[in-house]
Amino acid sequence: MESRKVVNFSPGPAKLPEEVLDRAQKEFLNYNNTGVSVMELSHRSSDFTKIIGNAEKDLRDLLDIPDNYKVIFVQGGGTGQFSAVPLNLIDLKEGATADYIVTGSWSAKSAKEAEKYGKINRVLPKTDKYTVIPDQSQWKLNPDASYVYYCSNETIHGVEFQFVPETNGVPLVCDMSSNILSKHIDISKFGLIFAGAQKNIGCAGATLVIIREDLIGFADPVCPILMDYKTQVGNNSVYNTPPTYSIYIMGLVFQWIKEQGGVHQMELNSKKKSSLLYDIIDNSNGFYQCPIERDSRSRMNITFRIGVNEEDEALEKRFIEEAHQSGLISLKGHRSVGGIRVSVYNAVHVHEAERLVDFMRDFQRVNQ
Repeated sequence: MESRKVVNFSPGPAKLPEEVLDRAQKEFLNYNNTGVSVMELSHRSSDFTKIIGNAEKDLRDLLDIPDNYKVIFVQGGGTGQFSAVPLNLIDLKEGATADYIVTGSWSAKSAKEAEKYGKINRVLPKTDKYTVIPDQSQWKLNPDASYVYYCSNETIHGVEFQFVPETNGVPLVCDMSSNILSKHIDISKFGLIFAGAQKNIGCAGATLVIIREDLIGFADPVCPILMDYKTQVGNNSVYNTPPTYSIYIMGLVFQWIKEQGGVHQMELNSKKKSSLLYDIIDNSNGFYQCPIERDSRSRMNITFRIGVNEEDEALEKRFIEEAHQSGLISLKGHRSVGGIRVSVYNAVHVHEAERLVDFMRDFQRVNQ
């Protein structure tokens, strides 16, 4: 299918595959000859049961999820899991703690939320400057922690883990909202993985949780019933009305990824897109500058500044405006850090990244 003329580099809600949107459009008024839209299907109907069942099956195939892991689809976004994780996993014994590896804004927010429900140990010294993931030798992990939490890709600053932390048997919890299905991961190394859909796997509204069976059933008595993993697992994600349409879109995205060659192909594409962008930044003689150390750079969210002086903010503004005029949209950096941010999730094609690189090359030539 021919790509749209506008390329959406939004960090979320992000670009969806054209093929997915086209199919959703065709099925919007009459899904599978039911005479109704997916939006109108009962969450307890046989048609929706097939939708959610196929979505889970395709996800299990894509990530090779072991049988002793449960998959649930919930509401509340990744932020809802900031509360759900400690409410379900912090040991109820006196003095129990959880380790948080804070390497960006999202893990910082999660740690702050978790402090409402238990004692939190910040593994790294507090900082407002997130440009690197410190070597594990600098971490202060608690061997008796209920779990170790981290965010594998920080969308705001553009920092990504290139490795899976070693926790020596302590359950590992990961927020993979922005890089899930972009590279192969060994699910067995994790106790729990969650991901909001609106970046890499669908539209806003649904959140994916993958949890090891032995971690289910230990929720704090004050845990809201909708956040209790045992409740959601026991009712196949339909204890209440789930975000049905978002789950449907997620299922279409999983099918699309399989058709494209699976996670392996997504990883190849990701490396190519990010390399194209980092190459032009690093070879611009300082015109473009990425503040993130090379070994910690995100493949999903490429952040950079233009120029070196405060007055260069006007140049960044011109870059964003001219890019928008050229059909390259949503490139403004997060309000907390400024600059430029290019989000190249799975749905962004390699040729679309090349189109932005061509624009960057021309912009530098004119404004050097």
